[in-house]
Amino acid sequence: MNNEEIARRFNRMASLMEVRGEDTFRIRSYRMAAEAIETWPTPMREIAAREGQAGLLEIPGVGKALAGKIAELLERGTFDAWERLTTETPETVLDLLELPGIGPKTAATLSQKFKISSREDLRKFVEGGGLEMVDGIGARTAERIKSSLARR
Repeated sequence: MNNEEIARRFNRMASLMEVRGEDTFRIRSYRMAAEAIETWPTPMREIAAREGQAGLLEIPGVGKALAGKIAELLERGTFDAWERLTTETPETVLDLLELPGIGPKTAATLSQKFKISSREDLRKFVEGGGLEMVDGIGARTAERIKSSLARR
């Protein structure tokens, strides 16, 4: 797993946490670490092999917990917190955020209240007239979501 892939996983973790309405401090820490990792000139794998977790702690925004997660990613290709989170909230929920009119709060509502966890689930929900039941989605936003789903 290279630096870009580790950064992508941390950003996806932050986005899932955001959809779930979790602590903004933790979300920000994942995003800041992801940014530092993505632009870091030395591969995380090389740092971990040469210096262990102590070397990873030298990267701005990477504390003890995130250094452990990087080590897990390098060793296993995943980490326990990611596995727990994606068990509770499928990663496919993040695909909803790519649609115009759907931000983290709307994605959270769709996921938690209506059990929508993918674009296909959303497509069926929209076809059944479900958008009218979602608080915060007005007529214009509903149209944007419908037309976006039709194009994809």
